[in-house]
Amino acid sequence: MDNQEFLEKRRFIIRLGKALHKFGTPAYRLETHLQGVSNVLGIEGYFLISPTAMTFVLQHNEDQEYNHVARVKPGDLDLGALARTDELVEELMSGQRTLQEALERLEEIANKPNPYGTKLTLLAFGTSAGAFAMLMGTSWNDVFWSGMLGLMVYGLVYRAERSKRMAEMLEPLAAILCATLAYGIAQIDPSVNIPVIILSGIIIFIPGLALTLGLAELAARDLISGTARVMDAFMLLFKLYFGVILGMAIGKALFGEVTYLPPESIPKWGIWAAVPILSTALVIIFKARLKDSPWGIMAGIVAFFSAMLGGIYFGESIGIFFGALAVGIYSNLFARWMKAPASIALLQGIVILVPGSKTYIGLNTLILGETIFNQSHLGIQIFLIFMSIVAGLIFANVAVPPRRTL
Repeated sequence: MDNQEFLEKRRFIIRLGKALHKFGTPAYRLETHLQGVSNVLGIEGYFLISPTAMTFVLQHNEDQEYNHVARVKPGDLDLGALARTDELVEELMSGQRTLQEALERLEEIANKPNPYGTKLTLLAFGTSAGAFAMLMGTSWNDVFWSGMLGLMVYGLVYRAERSKRMAEMLEPLAAILCATLAYGIAQIDPSVNIPVIILSGIIIFIPGLALTLGLAELAARDLISGTARVMDAFMLLFKLYFGVILGMAIGKALFGEVTYLPPESIPKWGIWAAVPILSTALVIIFKARLKDSPWGIMAGIVAFFSAMLGGIYFGESIGIFFGALAVGIYSNLFARWMKAPASIALLQGIVILVPGSKTYIGLNTLILGETIFNQSHLGIQIFLIFMSIVAGLIFANVAVPPRRTL
């Protein structure tokens, strides 16, 4: 390999790593993927990835070694871009593209605008908030107002994408506004459960998936990235919780205390219907490709109903293990059949199982001694659920070994 060829391959590996990190790929999967790509390209490479830093060590020959260190921001999930990048790497490996063409295509993928546009994404935010309230088994009033708060939250997200100052205070600001508006809504409709509609409104920010990925990285012995991701998730949770407490104080000062009038709960079918509705909204929020969307929706259904069946016989916390096991096997089979990253189905299924909302409720119980739902031993339950998800994914990879690294 001459020097010019090495430089081109080095440039591609570094840009590929940064792109996949930007699209939300977990560190242990990204390091393994880059290792495989560099081996196929004939370069010996070593990689150390964390949510905020990337280190590339690439060897040209025994005497020449190249180090590249980059400071990066934590990536956001973009499952469509992840799938397109995986296809690009396959095309490069099979000789359908040259390195130069692959670099140009990688640039196109990274700069591609949201395929669903503003209006559909707005609808998805409102729908996801309403569907979460349905999953909680509350009332139709809560579902409606949760959806309205979800629409408001997307307005803040839309603004934050165009303003650095807004982006820095997005999560606590969203929590403050949701909590304040919830008290205003309660003046109009006393049957709303204020804590539930606040939680549903900000559910898109609750870092349950980030905590699960961080624990999965720790289980894979990726200690630096796992620790960083878990701590980042906890800090986000604290910011959201402070925003809610401040917003509730402002709401009480502006609108006063409200007498809660318990409404009729939604029927059982409403809770079941919430799963495909929420999964459909997540397809848009995670920017998955249309051709992959049925698989993602089915992943959510597989995860929820497997966990529900397991919970009937083994208890709720252990039932989550069977949900994670089922969706892990399903996503590995999806990757084999469709020749696409398993993450596309896996993440959309796991997000239905993660106890992000319970972590928030547990934090509320710990600090204020108040419970949003009547649940005892919540801290132990949260810990068991997280461990059940991680264990389920490990067992799934043993039962059906993944053939793809992403």
